Amino acid sequence: MEPWEAAYQDAAEVLGRALAGEGEAVAGAFDAVVSAKGMAGAYDVAWCLAATTVGSGLPEGAWTLDFPDIERAAYEARWVARFLSAYANADTSTGAALFQAAQADGHLAECLLTLAGSAAATIRRRGG
Repeated sequence: MEPWEAAYQDAAEVLGRALAGEGEAVAGAFDAVVSAKGMAGAYDVAWCLAATTVGSGLPEGAWTLDFPDIERAAYEARWVARFLSAYANADTSTGAALFQAAQADGHLAECLLTLAGSAAATIRRRGG
């Protein structure tokens, strides 16, 4: 199995838990990924969740973040908006920097839960 296939399987597990409203199980799924694959595995799952949230068929080009008053939002909301923006721009270096900053700031778990919740909300909105 290719590494990205494993990441998408892990992301599907996280997303399934998020869609079921099982916050503790979402955290447990991320913990299992970290135990098995380290923080790089958790980053890959986050990137897959961003792909799910942003969707496919995004035209290439520079995308800007349109989030009024983003600086007043909670840390996790700012992080998710910026992480999704990094994904939309195929900017893996910024995505990795955001991931590492959230980890260093002690907010990574909350950011990943918020990202999973955002992906689940997007799927519900799309009717999937």
